[in-house]
Amino acid sequence: MLRKGGSIIRNPGRSNDDKAAMDVIRSLGASIRDNGDHLLIESNGVNPIEKQINCGESGLGIRMFTPIAALSEKEIIITGKGSLVTRPMDFFDEILPKLGVAIKSKEGKLPLIIKGPLQPRTIEVDGSLSSQFLTGLLMAFSASDANDASLIVKNLKSRPYVDLTLDVMKQFGMNVPINKNYEEFAFTNRMTTDSPSFPQKREPTPDYIVEGDWSGGAFLLVAAAIAGEALVIGLHNTSTQADKKIVDALLDAGAEMDVRDDRIHIKRKNLEEFEFDATDCPDLFPPLVALAAHCNGVTRIRGLKRLKHKESDRGATLKEEFDKLGTEIQLRDDEMLVYGNGGVQVKNHILNSHHDHRIAMACAVAALGADFEVQIRNADAVNKSYPDFYKHLQQLGVHLSINNQIINQ
Repeated sequence: MLRKGGSIIRNPGRSNDDKAAMDVIRSLGASIRDNGDHLLIESNGVNPIEKQINCGESGLGIRMFTPIAALSEKEIIITGKGSLVTRPMDFFDEILPKLGVAIKSKEGKLPLIIKGPLQPRTIEVDGSLSSQFLTGLLMAFSASDANDASLIVKNLKSRPYVDLTLDVMKQFGMNVPINKNYEEFAFTNRMTTDSPSFPQKREPTPDYIVEGDWSGGAFLLVAAAIAGEALVIGLHNTSTQADKKIVDALLDAGAEMDVRDDRIHIKRKNLEEFEFDATDCPDLFPPLVALAAHCNGVTRIRGLKRLKHKESDRGATLKEEFDKLGTEIQLRDDEMLVYGNGGVQVKNHILNSHHDHRIAMACAVAALGADFEVQIRNADAVNKSYPDFYKHLQQLGVHLSINNQIINQ
């Protein structure tokens, strides 16, 4: 939408979050033609055709699209649904007025009412809550032809996602800022001979292939490590995605793996406790807990504070649900301790996703190592990010049913 003209996006996602993003850019003036294996998007920039945009349940969507929508001088109402309406958005109440954008919120929560246009200026941004806010600001600054303006960032978390943001901007020909050690992102249109590291502005690339998703693939890799064997194709080893670090955790736990280009062969083996810092990849907590439950010993996972404002309070939710599987979890400041005993033992075979897609997947994967039947309520939460999750488990030979209909025997 921001690059203007026509773009082809191949291997598009089909999750609820993907659909919400497509609905948003349509509302902001882009057209989308869905050709099955690729999307053709035509755009002339941010030109809203509707007064309201709905980001669904996508935390990334609301944080990325709010400053982008603020590029318009029209008043726009930004809404969402589900857990998104309870998640804090007061970041925008503080930041957007500094950029000339009027904003009203419901005490820091949705709906937001904004009116631009956004005017790039040098400002300081708190990056401790989520890098997703920075992603939106980087794209909005670039699209508004920012010059001699910087985003000064304090306490940035999830640096790999910022790398991914800058790479995508570069691929679509946007003006990419100078990255000064992740503490300042400086926009300038001036070139000097004594700054050879200045990012060259490239011609737009109209044909983009979306990488396989490591955050979803992590659950398949853990499933194989604890319950069998699998060949997972489509996860690029050279990816900048933060959740690629699941490979490190699996190797530290003792999983048998062969990683080559975009394919990973992994099989079950005796697993041992490990230590892992998930501060920059908090979405890995659920598959890491499923893995740790099947390890022998106490696994320590750092970065717990990053889980408070997800689709659920994931630290507390993981503790509650894995207790039902006989796995003790302790929460200590910024650290989670998982007391694994080589598997799971039933205390209560009815689990609940709490309408959190990653909790649903973690429960399903953990249950693969059990010798008893496990039920997961609100299991359709996976549609938010990975609608084919159960289908892929089925392809790996898992016996499961949805709403009492067996889909694999």
